[in-house]
Amino acid sequence: MPKIVIMMDGNVIKEVKLSKERTALGRRPYNDIVIEHLAVSGEHAVFLMQSGVVFVEDLNSTNGTFVNGRAVKKQQLQHGDTLDVGKCKIRFEADADFEKTMVVSPVKAHAALPVAAAAELRGYIKVLTGPAGGREMVLTKVVTTVGKPGISIAAITRRQQNFVVHYVEGPDRPLLNGAILGTDPVALKHGDQIELAGTQMQFLQS
Repeated sequence: MPKIVIMMDGNVIKEVKLSKERTALGRRPYNDIVIEHLAVSGEHAVFLMQSGVVFVEDLNSTNGTFVNGRAVKKQQLQHGDTLDVGKCKIRFEADADFEKTMVVSPVKAHAALPVAAAAELRGYIKVLTGPAGGREMVLTKVVTTVGKPGISIAAITRRQQNFVVHYVEGPDRPLLNGAILGTDPVALKHGDQIELAGTQMQFLQS
């Protein structure tokens, strides 16, 4: 089950599992998640879960909702995303079995791309093992983090001509085609295999 970890001044103040289709966040006491801080609006934002995919939507708040430093109106969340709501930082954590929130069918993901982006570089991660085996994750963001907190996390970055991957954190170093991945970005090629937190996956590009 996906959850959010709410932090203030570097300290975790609460963890909330997102078990409902709609989870409201705000300063007013009737919200599902109440944050009593003046920088948080009475009805600030809402987390929406649709077919296992989690979105955050700003409710026209005074100070806005930010995902990874960028103001958003509504955006799908990926494992490891950091939200700024007022003075709070909120970390989104997907399901433990390879972040189901990030695994979507390629057909739906392709249809969601705007026409203008049709000619752009496209990359995918296909899960080879585990409960999510056979599913694909479309790399729609500039930087996509994958893995499990405290175990192994890697980042895949989309550049103008290619995709690169590098190790971020965790005691279990990820492997790229059987070799230990370091902190320096390594260019990905179609068919490359990544092993991360006990899950094997393959990079695909079109």
